[in-house]
Amino acid sequence: MSNRIFQGLVHQIRDAVGRTLGVIDETGTIFACSELSKIGEVFPSAVDVFSDNEFHIINGYTFYNFGSRAQDEYAVFVEGTDENASRFAAVCCVALDNLKLYYEEKYNRTNFIKNVILDNILPGDIYLKSRELHFNMDVSRAVLLIRVVDHNDAAVYDSVLNLFPDKNKDFIINVSETDIAIVKELGTSTETKDLEKLARSISDSLSTELYTHVLVGIGTAVEGIRDLARSFKEAQIALEVGKVFDTEKTIVSYDNLGIARLIYQLPTTLCEMFLKEVFKKGSIESLDHETLFTIQRFFENNLNVSETSRKLFVHRNTLVYRLEKIKKITGLDLREFDDAIVFKVALMVKKYLDAKPVKY
Repeated sequence: MSNRIFQGLVHQIRDAVGRTLGVIDETGTIFACSELSKIGEVFPSAVDVFSDNEFHIINGYTFYNFGSRAQDEYAVFVEGTDENASRFAAVCCVALDNLKLYYEEKYNRTNFIKNVILDNILPGDIYLKSRELHFNMDVSRAVLLIRVVDHNDAAVYDSVLNLFPDKNKDFIINVSETDIAIVKELGTSTETKDLEKLARSISDSLSTELYTHVLVGIGTAVEGIRDLARSFKEAQIALEVGKVFDTEKTIVSYDNLGIARLIYQLPTTLCEMFLKEVFKKGSIESLDHETLFTIQRFFENNLNVSETSRKLFVHRNTLVYRLEKIKKITGLDLREFDDAIVFKVALMVKKYLDAKPVKY
């Protein structure tokens, strides 16, 4: 934290109380003082000041500390050893501590990135704040969204935080009770598969250390800080689409969603209309589990009758009979490429409507 932030307030308080006062850090070094000549001097016994929350008298000055042990510690010193000196020191601590909190809130880089990805900052302010915080605007970044499935506590966030020690390049943000966002700076040759590998290592680490099951959505790489909000939304969509169409996957990338991404973005009324036009009334509901399983395997084997029958351990004619039955019920012949595409999309649309997904 810049000493000039404290210096201005110290001078104002000096005018009000009429005594020399200043601020030291944990090393005992004076970095803000109403007498500028004292800045840089060291109080050799100042380490005792930070041992408790009591007033301390050193060389004719009254000391009182403030701040958080999780961050830098500071202490105010006021000229004099009387009761008024103690009061002045206590009041100064309140004022300086509030100033410190305000400064950290205003200039905290992680808080700024959180506001960006959540669209809580005006586009014009993004560039101004980026310059204030000395952000590198010429690098690619992507957002990975970790969703804790079973339980969440502070240990999950701390564990993820420890995986990314470079706080100037990567940012870990608590979005909600279940979601943790990672804004990752990328290299020039980073690809989607590299991000998926990173996501897998995060998932494995949390599973091994905390026995926590998580899902990870990956947004696309973006160049500007302003577009981080888009990458974050893509990571959210990846998780939601994966929950509908790829329930077995724990790592879902927006780049690899394929046609599922298109279906997810369609209005539900349009999807319902599509199903009514494609299928006869009630025809898709009349397909039993065995038939749907056969259709799935037929698609997985690229509409190859012989290969599918072999994988299903049934005679080729048995599979042909089942396909004919499907054609009779639905009016679509899955051996025909165009009909197969329509059927595949229709099944995905139905799955989408049954899931009632959350839109972002």
